[in-house]
Amino acid sequence: MSQLRIVFMGTPDFAEAILKNLVDKKYTVVGVITAADKPAGRGLKLQESAVKKYAKSQNIPTLQPKNLKNEEFLKALKALNADVQIVVAFRMLPKEVWQMPKFGTFNLHASLLPDYRGAAPIHWAIINGETKTGVTTFFIDDTIDTGEIILKNEVAIGDDEIVGTLHDKLMISGAQLVAQTVDCIEKGTVKTTKQPNSEQKEAPKLSPENTKIDWDESLEKVYNKIRGLNPFPAAWTTIQTNGEEISAKIYAVKKEEKSHSLLSGKILSTKKEFKVAVKNGFIHILEIKLAGKRLMDTKSLLNGFSFSKDSKML
Repeated sequence: MSQLRIVFMGTPDFAEAILKNLVDKKYTVVGVITAADKPAGRGLKLQESAVKKYAKSQNIPTLQPKNLKNEEFLKALKALNADVQIVVAFRMLPKEVWQMPKFGTFNLHASLLPDYRGAAPIHWAIINGETKTGVTTFFIDDTIDTGEIILKNEVAIGDDEIVGTLHDKLMISGAQLVAQTVDCIEKGTVKTTKQPNSEQKEAPKLSPENTKIDWDESLEKVYNKIRGLNPFPAAWTTIQTNGEEISAKIYAVKKEEKSHSLLSGKILSTKKEFKVAVKNGFIHILEIKLAGKRLMDTKSLLNGFSFSKDSKML
C-alpha cells in the first residue's frame, strides 16, 4: 500500500475510473478537486460531476473551486498536505497549484505524447486513421501537455474502432499507468524524457465546424470521421430531400469500396438500405438521428421516411 498522500483532480467518467482504481488498490487519496456543479437536463437541476459523486461515496474531502487562484482554495489545498497531485481530464492549473506538492503534479493524457496534445486526443487519433494510440503520464509545467514524460502505454486501434470503445480501452490502460507512475514516484525510480519542440499532430477542441461531414472527401476519410465521433458528440450533416433541408447526426456506418460515377453526397435508398456516394465507394448508414427525433436504425427510419430521387447530403 502506497503511503504517498495523493490529491486527485478530475471531472468526467474517464477520471472517475482512474480515481476508483487508486482507491480500490488502497492508495492514500486525501482529497479530490473537481468542477463546480452545473445545471443540466430539462429542469436545469444542479448535477454533480462523476468524480464528485464517487468521492462522496468514499467520504473523500472534495473541493470545487471556480477560481484556482482563490486564496481560500489555495489554503484548503495546502492543508491537505499532498505529496503528489494527479490530474485527469481537468483544467489548466496555475503554477502555485502544480508546484505545491513535494513530488510535483502529474497528468494522464489519452495519447502517446507528444502527438495529439489538446482537448480531444481520442477522437482525433481515429479521425486521422491512426492504428495505435495510448496513454501518457507527464509532469505538468507552464504550458498544456508539454511537460516531461514519465511513462507510456500503447493501445491498438481496430479497423472499425469507434471513439466510445477506444475511450473505455484507454480508461483501463490509463488507470494502470497512473498506479505505476505513483509507484515509481514513491520508489524514487522515475526517469523522465523531455518532449521534442518539433511540430506534432494536434487534437483541437471539437466544434460544429470540425465535426461536420465533408462528403467530397475519400471513403476512408469520411468513414474515419464518423467512427471517430461515434457516439459522442457524433458527426453531423444536412440532408436535402423532398424540398427541405434536415440536420442529422450519423452514428453507426459501414463502408463499401466500389467504383461509380455518382456525385459525392448522392443518397441511394431502398426499403432496407440507405447509403451515400463518396469518392471510390459508399457509406452505408446504419444508425442516424434526425433533428428533433430519437436515434434510430436504418430500418426504423425507412419505415416512416422516404427520400426523394434527388436527395443528397450537403
